[in-house]
Amino acid sequence: MRSTAGSTEPTGTTTRPEHAGRVRRFSTAERMIHRTTGCLMLLCLVSAACLYLGPLAQLVGRRHLLVTVHEWSGISLPLPLLLGLLSPAFRADLCRLNRFAVYDRQWLRAVRRRRTSPEARPAGKFNAGQKLYAGWITGAVLVMLFTGLLMWFLGLLPFISRTSAIFVHDILAWAITFVLLGHVSKALKDPEARLGMRTGYVSHEWARRHHSRWLREERRTDEAAERATP
Repeated sequence: MRSTAGSTEPTGTTTRPEHAGRVRRFSTAERMIHRTTGCLMLLCLVSAACLYLGPLAQLVGRRHLLVTVHEWSGISLPLPLLLGLLSPAFRADLCRLNRFAVYDRQWLRAVRRRRTSPEARPAGKFNAGQKLYAGWITGAVLVMLFTGLLMWFLGLLPFISRTSAIFVHDILAWAITFVLLGHVSKALKDPEARLGMRTGYVSHEWARRHHSRWLREERRTDEAAERATP
């Protein structure tokens, strides 16, 4: 039998004190995917900066090593996501990210009009901004991987010049850098969201304020599980 809404522990089991009164947001697998992808992205961007920016290149040196680190960190970026497909929780969240609901458009209108009340910005487990970010960064990484392979393996597609691949790669790298800075900035302003990514749990109050539809969905799921249990 399941416990009360938002709990992931069966009734009668011992719940860790720090999780009392909280709701589980991310599984261990999801948190590991996020951390591993973040580390690979950071390694890729730092090595790229050391190759692209003259003062950093002179300070660090070891260009051949940096090229190797950049190439392999870049080509490894999709691996955490692909391995994450083995996790049911991760697959469920991918479906949520890929579903744009009517209330997501309401959320975007509220952002445009600078309305910040929870009623004006309804959201499921992920709000519209997070869904757009996830879709954009996934597409950007795939394009970066494609253009990087064209630069790495000369003649892979002869009808696409290396100059064109470098141009797209460089422009998109700057775009990714600015978007990631925005992502980090938003995370720094929301300690509860960071706690959820670090421990897997968030407070009911935070969930109610920022992701009310997701909290109701969790409650309905738990109630259905309780009714189905003999």
